[in-house]
Amino acid sequence: MRISVIGCGYLGAVHAASLVELGHEVVGVDVDERKIHALCQARAPFYEPGFGDLLRSSLATGRLSFSTDIAAAAGARVHFVCVGTPQKHGEYAADLRFVQAAAESLLLVVEAGDVVVGKSTVPVGTAAGLATMFTEKVPGTSVAWNPEFLREGFAVRDTLYPDRLVYGIPEDGERIVGILDEVYARIVARGIPKVVTDYATAEMVKTAANSFLATKISFINAMAELCEATGGDVKQLADAIGYDDRIGRKFLNAGLGFGGGCLPKDIRAFMARAGELGADQALTFLREVDNINMRRRIRMVELAREVCDGSLLGKRVAVLGAAFKPDSDDIRDSPALNVAAQLQLQGAVVRVTDPAAVDNSRREWPQLDYVATAEEAAERADAVLLLTEWREYRELDPVAFGEVVAQRRVLDGRNALDRDAWTAAGWTYRALGRRVG
Repeated sequence: MRISVIGCGYLGAVHAASLVELGHEVVGVDVDERKIHALCQARAPFYEPGFGDLLRSSLATGRLSFSTDIAAAAGARVHFVCVGTPQKHGEYAADLRFVQAAAESLLLVVEAGDVVVGKSTVPVGTAAGLATMFTEKVPGTSVAWNPEFLREGFAVRDTLYPDRLVYGIPEDGERIVGILDEVYARIVARGIPKVVTDYATAEMVKTAANSFLATKISFINAMAELCEATGGDVKQLADAIGYDDRIGRKFLNAGLGFGGGCLPKDIRAFMARAGELGADQALTFLREVDNINMRRRIRMVELAREVCDGSLLGKRVAVLGAAFKPDSDDIRDSPALNVAAQLQLQGAVVRVTDPAAVDNSRREWPQLDYVATAEEAAERADAVLLLTEWREYRELDPVAFGEVVAQRRVLDGRNALDRDAWTAAGWTYRALGRRVG
């Protein structure tokens, strides 16, 4: 099948290359000339494990191309909309300008029988509005919503081996189901669970999932606040409740909280849309979820100040991690960079390192000092903060690493280190919600 993908950012580029892997002919379209040039040269414009290899192999087939001209999408049978929906400036609501622009550009090339498939995370009602626009202006076209569930660091695997497929279709959308089944034929053949539903439900699935995960993360971080007040240990608490299979242990690692381009803006957009629909009381709890998450950053700065004898002025602090999560160069709403900047504002001499996100960080946070390795960051440091749990940081040798610093003080912002090993090596170990080690 010939398919177009509109928007070649993180979602779109991975989706386009994956569709080629699934056997299709794909053209990716984006207005960003530098991004398209990089993709045409088989250079990934972002860090994502496995994507570079997938991009090169897909281009080598001759069935993947990229263009800045929407005319390149002409003749495709299915058109995926994969553009971003960032948070509006000064508001909680999602900014749909890019979705609207992508849809309007497609009006120039779609034909009767084509299916426009949204993958972007959008507020309820978006799909129905676009469906009306397409059917009025190009009779015979159809709209479906097929939300994405990519995790940064696992995007290729999540695309090719998803844990479910969701199709949001109109009432008379049986034909669309058949077309989407053809798009995902190799995935469907493996018996992957499939939910065929209405537009509204499909639009809510991603934001509902992200809201649930955000709530779980903030719940355990609220428990960390209580553990600090009572002398309890949040890791042992999480282990104990995690054995209950109704709860599970995943996403119960207390620490610095969530960031990135999805969870924060998605829960805020969910609240905003609920308010517009007159159902704001249903999601008021998400405001506290957001508040708890932001308090973790403040508490980490407070903890650093406590460890540094009550003052950060002139203290050398190493920050390990800049990306919002490991295996990514995404720094959007990064808790690590937020904490690093606050430490610097309070007078600390901060040095930041990250295996993948230094270049992005330097562009967005030029006031911070960046180095290439953990050892460089920690040279003569008065405290070391682990704020993004990259594997290479989790596996640091606390004995050898201790020879680099001025003071063996480590703050584990992700509860990712072996506390016993670090304390045995002479480090003072502190973490949110943990007893002093």
